[in-house]
Amino acid sequence: MQIIKAAVCHEFGAPLVIEDVQLRSPEMGEVEVTIEAVAICHSDISFAEGAWGGSLPAVYGHEAAGRISAIGTGVGGIAIGDKVVVTLIRACGSCSSCAGGKPTICEIPYDGDQGPLKTGSGGKLHQAMACGAFAQKAVVDQSQIVKIPHSMASDTASLLSCGVITGVGAVVNAARLRAGQDVVVIGAGGVGLNAIQGARIAGARRIVAIDMSEEKLDAARAFGATDGILATTDKPWREMRKRIGRGADAVIVTVGAIPAYDSAPRYLAGGGRVIMVGMPHVGAYSSYEPVVFAALGQGMIGSKMGDVVIQRDIPWMIDLYQQGRLKLDELISGRWQFNLINEAIADTKTGTARRNVILMDF
Repeated sequence: MQIIKAAVCHEFGAPLVIEDVQLRSPEMGEVEVTIEAVAICHSDISFAEGAWGGSLPAVYGHEAAGRISAIGTGVGGIAIGDKVVVTLIRACGSCSSCAGGKPTICEIPYDGDQGPLKTGSGGKLHQAMACGAFAQKAVVDQSQIVKIPHSMASDTASLLSCGVITGVGAVVNAARLRAGQDVVVIGAGGVGLNAIQGARIAGARRIVAIDMSEEKLDAARAFGATDGILATTDKPWREMRKRIGRGADAVIVTVGAIPAYDSAPRYLAGGGRVIMVGMPHVGAYSSYEPVVFAALGQGMIGSKMGDVVIQRDIPWMIDLYQQGRLKLDELISGRWQFNLINEAIADTKTGTARRNVILMDF
């Protein structure tokens, strides 16, 4: 066991505590990554606030990039010093979901209580989302990493681990958008901006952003939205239909707000699909009229992590970035030192940040 620094959640809703914890060496099929940058995702915040329950104490953080610093047995194709991104997508590769091309919903559960982390005194420490990347190092399964170019900045690369693949993948993989179709994206935060980018890359005719903030709508246009409508407008779905002349083929809900889910079907054209990305708190409910879905051939589809296959989709997105067709650097709102992680989380909670990134340069 080695001693590293990690930001530990001891109590839901309380500030994280940076302290010494124990990290074991990688075992069969695992790798150790020295974290260079980790972005703050709203899922980390929701978990730390107790929105979805979970085991405590815990180390969150799942949108990271760094370098391989140790390799367990049975791992091939990587070497010490390789630069990688770290995702929460832990896939066995052999269950029916993995074998069917859906590693994001692998059927083999992971118990973070039995992971590689221990408290400084040797007690239980939960490795949240199979990552625990709010730390100097993380030990993860080899299925969770993807090699990236050495020339790519870690703060930029870290965004590929969650927000980018979730947004772009929701459009390309879940909605299966075709060129010429119309898209509505509800929520122009970090994931929403990437859904907008995905729609632009896929060749959408019109991309309509819906948000509570005029400032965020301006950002949405910069990322490829053709139209922006304030959610505070009276019946914004009517304004959308007036502008583009029809309903949308896909409505991507990127926020976990129940009003957004309640209104989403109203934007749909016949045969359209609502893609559910944003995650409300446990116990929150939304309601619909099933007869409308049946009569118009509409549907709702959940999309976890953009339904990506990371070894296929992340290299593709890196290539798009290198061509200048996928914006990544512009997604970073702020760069923070590790000792300011609670301040970075507070800034993220204001709703104005696209992505705050923690730099782990000790």
